[in-house]
Amino acid sequence: MLTPEERTRYNRQMLIYGFGEEGQLKLKNSTIFIAGAGGLGSPVAYYLAAAGIGTIRIVDCDIVELSNLNRQILHFTDNIGQRKVDSAKDKLSRLNPDITIEAICENITEDNIAGLIGEADGIVDAMDNLPVRYLLNHTAIRKGIPFFHGAVNGYEGRVMTVIPGKSACLNCLYHGARPPQEKIPVLGATPGVVGSLQATEVIKYLTGTGDLLLDRLLCYDGYSMRFSELTVHRNPACEHCVNQRQVIDNER
Repeated sequence: MLTPEERTRYNRQMLIYGFGEEGQLKLKNSTIFIAGAGGLGSPVAYYLAAAGIGTIRIVDCDIVELSNLNRQILHFTDNIGQRKVDSAKDKLSRLNPDITIEAICENITEDNIAGLIGEADGIVDAMDNLPVRYLLNHTAIRKGIPFFHGAVNGYEGRVMTVIPGKSACLNCLYHGARPPQEKIPVLGATPGVVGSLQATEVIKYLTGTGDLLLDRLLCYDGYSMRFSELTVHRNPACEHCVNQRQVIDNER
């Protein structure tokens, strides 16, 4: 049940058609795993916390640096030198003391990813390197839970949602590409736009409202202030999701 305080806090979103108290309870009873407490992880975590996701598990192994502060809005100047997850937990807990914030300071690896994600209801990709993104994508498919992808570069950003067995996955999109490891230019506002879109997709999925970005890559160009959409086709030989699709087909 929702408390009187929760009904007041979430009143405006509960007024949305098809959302209501039932939708709010779904958020309250959900756990979302956020990989990264940086540029994308900041707005995603803020808006999921504000929306009332019951448990937010955020994983990052970095320390707050001055160069982070143009875009990583979970962290303030006086947090420089602190662990990002500790800074994140402090802000999110003060924003919404009624939810649980699990802050984990670890590198995400093949050995620990399954344990870190646990029984989460969804995985948010807020990383800045493609190899870990692939690992998150593959783990989401193996666990049969949704994967919410977001990426930024300069004024531009991309968003896509993956539902295992039903839609194309990240590996279908990028075909195992390995871009060079280097610093990515980012306007601070760009991850704010993309992270907000990711948070919206998470909320829609959990409440069963709206249309998700399945088999669609939403592209944001802040320089020209335009959105465009690309169709993403499933790769019949995708090493990440082909087996999961076969399981779904057999169940049918």
